[in-house]
Amino acid sequence: MITAFTVNGQPRRLELDPATLLLEALREHLRLTGTKCGCDDSSCGACTVLVNGQPALACTLLAAGCDGADITTIEGIATDGRLTALQRAFGRMGGAQCGFCTPGMVMAAKALLDGNPDPSDGEIQAALSGNICRCTGYVQILASVRAALAEAAGAAADAARPKAAADAQRRAAGPTPPPQAAEPQSAHG
Repeated sequence: MITAFTVNGQPRRLELDPATLLLEALREHLRLTGTKCGCDDSSCGACTVLVNGQPALACTLLAAGCDGADITTIEGIATDGRLTALQRAFGRMGGAQCGFCTPGMVMAAKALLDGNPDPSDGEIQAALSGNICRCTGYVQILASVRAALAEAAGAAADAARPKAAADAQRRAAGPTPPPQAAEPQSAHG
C-alpha cells in the first residue's frame, strides 16, 4: 500500500504494509529516530509527533491513517540547524535528563505553545500529562517551558525595540513637511 504524507516539510511516499504504525514508518523507513518507542501502548508519550499540528502518539497510529497529513517530528522543528527556544531551554534548564522522553515532551509543549503563547502552569501540566519522565520529577520540564516562553518574549521585545526607537525619533522630529512643488521652468531657459 502506498502512503503519502509530508514529513518535516518534505513530501514522502512509502510502500507500507497496511498494519505499519507511524512510529515504525518514521524510525525504520525514514530513519527519523528522534521519535522514541517507550511503551508500545500509548502510555508514555515518548513517541509524540505532530500530525496536522496536533500532538499524536506514533506508537498506536497507523501510518496509512496519516495519508495526506502533515507530520512534524523533533528533527523537523529546528531551523537551519538552529535549535528552537524550547529545545535550548530543555537543555539549559535540565528538562532533559537522560533525554529519552525529551523529544515527546518538546513536541507536546510545541503543540501547546503554537496554540497558546501564554499558557498557565496548569495548562502546561495538562498538555504534558500524557508524557512520562522517570528522571526529572517534572519541575525542570515546567521550568524549561517557562524559560522558552521568557526567551520568546525577550526576543519579541528586542525585535520591537528598533521599530519603537525609529517611531519615537520620527515623532520627536515633528511632522514631515509636505513636498514642495517644483517651480515651472521658463520656455526661454
